[in-house]
Amino acid sequence: MFDPTPAADLLSAAWSADLQGDLLPEAVAPTDRAQAYAIQRLMNARLGPAAGWKIAATSLAGQKHIAVSGPLAGPVFAKRVQGPSATVSLQGNRMRVAECEVVFRMGRDLPVRDTAYALDEVLAAVDGIGPGIEVPDSRFAVFEKAGEAQLIADCACCRDMVLGEIQPIEGSDARLRQLAGLRVQARVSDGRALEGVGSNVLGDPAAALVWLANELNAHGLSLKAGQFVTTGACVVPIPVLPGQQVQADYGWLGPLSASFV
Repeated sequence: MFDPTPAADLLSAAWSADLQGDLLPEAVAPTDRAQAYAIQRLMNARLGPAAGWKIAATSLAGQKHIAVSGPLAGPVFAKRVQGPSATVSLQGNRMRVAECEVVFRMGRDLPVRDTAYALDEVLAAVDGIGPGIEVPDSRFAVFEKAGEAQLIADCACCRDMVLGEIQPIEGSDARLRQLAGLRVQARVSDGRALEGVGSNVLGDPAAALVWLANELNAHGLSLKAGQFVTTGACVVPIPVLPGQQVQADYGWLGPLSASFV
């Protein structure tokens, strides 16, 4: 019987001390997704409540970069969430990238059940949408070689999240089914300009949301009313340094900026 406690102790200690280190010892490392999510549950207990969930590796390029077979789900801890125009510290952050993402807010629970959730069911549970900038990182110094089980145990490389204004929306709103074509433009204070589209996120941010709901459901976890889901990078991850700022325009979702120190 797999015991998730030793791995959760090591990862939560690294998180609390803002340290990075080696991969988990073979004796305690998870070997599949089920074991990895069991470790995640204990991380939540140690590090405080999750305000929402994130999806990592929603593009083929991202999956190839970290050598995983598909997307990864992880909690975003409430204490690491900031509002619009936030200043985010990069101290101790090895990845140092900003990711412009579409964020959904859940209006009601999606409880664990035996059958998968369909798109219409998931969108019917959404009551808000807005822009987000995720600033991920890993507790593993060589995260590219950790593999998907250890990366899931590491809460899918969660760290900081900047949330923009979440506007109320009903699940029946046609715009929720048109997010694949959403254009996102980002500008960095050093003059770089980048652009992306919603279809970079598993083909459609709404599809990514459904994937997350069913990934959690398959492992006995669930989305809760009031939680948000940030669905992955519409624009390629943007390298950032202290002293820089990212300003992004998400079309009808509105603008959002973040500064880095």
